[in-house]
Amino acid sequence: MEVVIDQKSGYCFGVEFAIQMAEEEMNESGSLYCLGDIVHNSMEVKRLHAKGLRVIDRDELATLKDCKVLIRAHGEPPATYKTAIENNIELIDASCPVVLKLQNRVKNAYDRAKEINGQMVIYGKDGHAEVIGLNGQTGNQAIIVTTIDDLEKVDFNRPIVLFSQTTKSTKGFYGLKEEIEKRLTQIHGEDATLELFDANDSICRQVSNREPQMVKFSSENDVIIFVSGKKSSNGKALYGVCLQNNPRSYFVENEDEIDPNWIKENDKIGICGATSTPMWLMEQVATYIRSL
Repeated sequence: MEVVIDQKSGYCFGVEFAIQMAEEEMNESGSLYCLGDIVHNSMEVKRLHAKGLRVIDRDELATLKDCKVLIRAHGEPPATYKTAIENNIELIDASCPVVLKLQNRVKNAYDRAKEINGQMVIYGKDGHAEVIGLNGQTGNQAIIVTTIDDLEKVDFNRPIVLFSQTTKSTKGFYGLKEEIEKRLTQIHGEDATLELFDANDSICRQVSNREPQMVKFSSENDVIIFVSGKKSSNGKALYGVCLQNNPRSYFVENEDEIDPNWIKENDKIGICGATSTPMWLMEQVATYIRSL
């Protein structure tokens, strides 16, 4: 039995940077508040909790004063910064630079769209931290779509501006783009997409480039153990890529969820994960599998 870890899996730059900032602050002060889970991985959240990281929600943020709070890589809406100023909260802003740039693009595009009675559409998971931050740039006026069925919320008689959550699937984004173009053409004719539609592929390439890597890695191994937190949108998307290419792909949060019956004696086993999966956890899973 051979066990290999995909060295291209694991934290993206934004998540790694946020965790580094949190650990540096806790090394100095011993504890730190974090607005939401710093990463969508319960094992890593538990590890950091033991070091002094305390997760709070927006309601709890409103009750705090004169303290430090970490903004995680997903970014935050303007309302969070307003609360921090009012309550004398020092924000340690670990927002991913890619997300911050996208927030600025969304705000500018929304301001322009308002002038022509346009509508902002964001392809993403409703309620996801990054989507909340992006929608905040529009005064929470954006239409959030996850599937083609959600396009029923869009008015195809008004201009449409489309952006994407940075961690969504490129295939899903371009599928929505094509469907919007199709409907606009059916209603208004061939030139409608030029006049009424502005599509912006805002998916992070650190994320999207992992899809072809997952195709390659899953086809090179007999069994895939995909390690990810269940809350991770990126994890679900990348696991789907693995499963599509290798039916013997299994999604686990940690080694306790592994069924030894998945593995045969002469299998080559590949371990990989999401942009929110720590390398130490994949190594822990590998050690467990080798012990079998």
